[in-house]
Amino acid sequence: MAADRRPGMDHDHYEWSPIAARPSLAWPRQARVALCVLVSLEHVEWAPPQDSVQSPNLYTHYALHRPIPEFWSVSHREYGHRVGIFRVLDVLQKHGIRPTIAIDALSARHYPWLVRHCAQRNCEFIAHGISASRMITSRMDETQERAYIAESIGTVHSATGAAPLGWFGAEYGESQRTPRLLAQAGIQYVCDWVNDEQPYRMLTQPPLYSLPIMLELDDAFALRDRAFRVDEYCSHLRAAFDTVYRESARSGRVLVLSLHPWLMGQPFRIGFLDEALAHIVKHPLVWAATGSEIVAAYRHACVSMSAADI
Repeated sequence: MAADRRPGMDHDHYEWSPIAARPSLAWPRQARVALCVLVSLEHVEWAPPQDSVQSPNLYTHYALHRPIPEFWSVSHREYGHRVGIFRVLDVLQKHGIRPTIAIDALSARHYPWLVRHCAQRNCEFIAHGISASRMITSRMDETQERAYIAESIGTVHSATGAAPLGWFGAEYGESQRTPRLLAQAGIQYVCDWVNDEQPYRMLTQPPLYSLPIMLELDDAFALRDRAFRVDEYCSHLRAAFDTVYRESARSGRVLVLSLHPWLMGQPFRIGFLDEALAHIVKHPLVWAATGSEIVAAYRHACVSMSAADI
């Protein structure tokens, strides 16, 4: 999709829509804020394919890059699958939050015990690419990207018994064609676009909806990339919620948090997350829901809006 410079937007993925000009959005249970917690289970390969694209921060946190495999870095990520995930799930359950699990194909294929455990805890599963070591980028041609998406969705379907309705790209990776290909593959919502505090419809056929993550509260963005202290991070989380909750008196908002068990599941961090979530859920007009529940409620709310507002 070529750029088309014009006022407001320079692409045709979705319409320009300032939040101050939209109709009031109503959530179920008269809630003002829909809270979604997205937990990523992502595999880091010891030896990723030579033609794959990785985040520059994937295999090391420092300027010194050592030859792959970096055992300490890879095993640090695996800590999330072996230990951290259980702390995170316990805290979410404590606060009545049903998680949305973004799981990549290699995690879904190689960790069947963990998939069963998350299913028993009533998690929703969404597709998360093939691995953290392989992003979608515009270097792929359409055939390669279709195959990548199909493998991710198909593997999650086989592992969980249900086709995923949502998509969260590995390291937020997309090409210009990704929304169209996701919609054609049966995905109903995507979490890669971080530009709003309400869901919105993208201009695909069939329809695809964006469920925006609050990027600066993604724990990898804050703790890994920006090197915030965990107390600073959770203070920001409480402050962000307070602002969103106050502004939601006019129209419903969404707060989508992206967590990584290898980071937030560490024993010195989990207590701060517990305190921050306790602050959020103590408010009476917060609806904790999965990604598909929020998107379904948004689509229902849009029935009463004009087509231009959807």
